Amino acid sequence: MKIHKVLNNNVAVVFDEKGREKIVMGRGICFKKKAGENVKEEEIDKIFSLQASDAQNKLQVLVQDLPMEHIAVGEEIISEAKQRLGRELNDMIYISLIDHVHGAILRLLDGMTVKNALLWDIRRFYKEEFQIGLWALDLIEKKCHLRLPEDEAGFIALHLVNAQMEQKSMQNMFEITQIMQEVVNLVKYYFHVDFDEEDVYYYRFITHLKFFAKRLVDHKTYQEDDSDDLWNVIRTKYPDAYQCVEKIAQFIEKKYKHRLSKEEELYLTIHIERVIHKTNR
Repeated sequence: MKIHKVLNNNVAVVFDEKGREKIVMGRGICFKKKAGENVKEEEIDKIFSLQASDAQNKLQVLVQDLPMEHIAVGEEIISEAKQRLGRELNDMIYISLIDHVHGAILRLLDGMTVKNALLWDIRRFYKEEFQIGLWALDLIEKKCHLRLPEDEAGFIALHLVNAQMEQKSMQNMFEITQIMQEVVNLVKYYFHVDFDEEDVYYYRFITHLKFFAKRLVDHKTYQEDDSDDLWNVIRTKYPDAYQCVEKIAQFIEKKYKHRLSKEEELYLTIHIERVIHKTNR
């Protein structure tokens, strides 16, 4: 591969045989080399080829100042996540997660830790991603010889959820998770129940809440359609679930200045009825 730009002794931007730009990493692969020279493939440890040019450019800037070990660990976490989740992740995960891992390691070395106020809810709502976060802590300990607190598994999980939902800001993910927490608590206290978090209806309810909260944070809503007949049938058939949704609607409007559409009320009523019906069986 021909070097296009040397980023540091261990990282370069190259063009492959088809003229595609890639970032390659390997210990000392660019030592005393300059643009136009070749890098041997057997010397390369990692190859980054991101589809989004914006992500590729940001990654080039990021990796110039980061230790190889931190970059490699971040990339391995992302690869494991893709395999376990069985889906692609937004390319920006390479910037956000690698940068976060690097920052978390530096903070711990400086004797600082950051508490994750939503850790318990992340563990509940994003189970797969949280398990990957725990695996990541083991990997970081193995590769970097220090143990990050469990709070960081939660932060890593949020980065992975973020990359699946193509959100632009981690702050949005915190707000989305908080909204989910608030709605679940309203339902729980309204019906005086504890949910079976392994149940498929609970999983569907949480998945619906995730996208409902995302629309709320994005200031979007369902387009109203001619669903009055179905809406009237649902609220008549499931009066308890509908009354609960009315409480949720009042809370959302008061706190977030968002008025639920009939479509949102309809789908929330159906999901709540299903999860409560299954819980009370």
